[in-house]
Amino acid sequence: MTRGGRLEGRELSRRAFAAASISALSYGRILGANDRISVGMIGCGRRGLLGEVLKFHKESNLQVSALCDTWRQQREAAVAKVRDAAGNTPDTYVHYRDVLALPGIDAVVIGTPDHQHCRMLADAARAKKDAYCEKPLAMEWKELNIAVDAVKRNNRVVQIGTQVRSWPGPAAAAAFIRSGGLGKVLKIEQARNGYKPYWHGYGERKVEEADVDWKAFLMHRRYRPFNADQYAAWYGYRDFTAGPHSNLAVHFMDLVHYFTGAKYPLRAVTMGGIYRWKDARTCPDSIETILEYPQEGFMARYSSVFGNGAGSYMKVFGTRGVLDCSNWGKLPEISGDGSQEPDKIAPGTKVPEVEVTHHMKNFFDCVRSRKEPMAPIDAGYGHSIAALLSDEAFVRGRRMVYDPAAKKIREA
Repeated sequence: MTRGGRLEGRELSRRAFAAASISALSYGRILGANDRISVGMIGCGRRGLLGEVLKFHKESNLQVSALCDTWRQQREAAVAKVRDAAGNTPDTYVHYRDVLALPGIDAVVIGTPDHQHCRMLADAARAKKDAYCEKPLAMEWKELNIAVDAVKRNNRVVQIGTQVRSWPGPAAAAAFIRSGGLGKVLKIEQARNGYKPYWHGYGERKVEEADVDWKAFLMHRRYRPFNADQYAAWYGYRDFTAGPHSNLAVHFMDLVHYFTGAKYPLRAVTMGGIYRWKDARTCPDSIETILEYPQEGFMARYSSVFGNGAGSYMKVFGTRGVLDCSNWGKLPEISGDGSQEPDKIAPGTKVPEVEVTHHMKNFFDCVRSRKEPMAPIDAGYGHSIAALLSDEAFVRGRRMVYDPAAKKIREA
């Protein structure tokens, strides 16, 4: 059945969520190896997270029991997908708090627009639900701290959706770099380019006002009349996502930390603008940001250009050579290029493979074991500092500094 009508559903949602938050303080089911994990999907769009959950529904003993989305067609398509893959018919909801109020739900998967992540994760933690939360974790500094605090206070297992660190190529690169194979890391850089911005494809979706809950989509953002393009192509609007430097670049920033062991950058400068695709969308189509890690002694550089798709790459420069991680799906290539060190990397050196576990499976493994997952909440905190530093530098046109003692971002 579908829950959450317009006015009545919102009032019911608030009451049910408040009751669940109180009763959840004493709730904490301990899952054994044979217990089925009941999952609630919050957001059923094109990111493919539902498919990843269903991929492991037998191996990890899962059941998708509830589906939530503000768009009717996406709810209906998700029900059909669950029924075809697993044989059960989940209940559907419009408002995410209705899912969090369900006492039988053990974990939720949050795959919603960027501006909703922090509030949904904080509410899930207070409701004693473990959570897989898409990246980027945060768009605002205050919400980031509230979400991280809620997760830690409630001892929740949280996997951040920076799934690239669970791929064979980046995992092998991290092991090689951390073993000292590249020598001292001096700089890491990436370019991710394309002829069209990634939000153009999303904007091709046809959305009718009668089929969506516009207010639920906006959440705490300023109300404005329904806008089909803002709903469908939200990736292109700064009210709902900051842009490539805080969305696409988050995978890069997370890998920088994963490769080096650094927790966060301390300084950032960013430049960019809308140079090619001058339409109603407000995110920059060209952006470049430089992050500095003075304590570890290296820099990281990220850029995106939309208007020309040539030249995408990712490289790590060390004193012993260069690691080319441009193809995340393959093992990185290593060479001694540019080094004059006596122990520079010899020709033909290969980066050893490492064993990896699928990011989603790792999350459900940790829901059972209560161990820390591959991309825990602290990893989300680190990439959020990098993304927020980068965006503040872009907005203000100034170099921005993170003060870890005060836990504040300020102008240099």
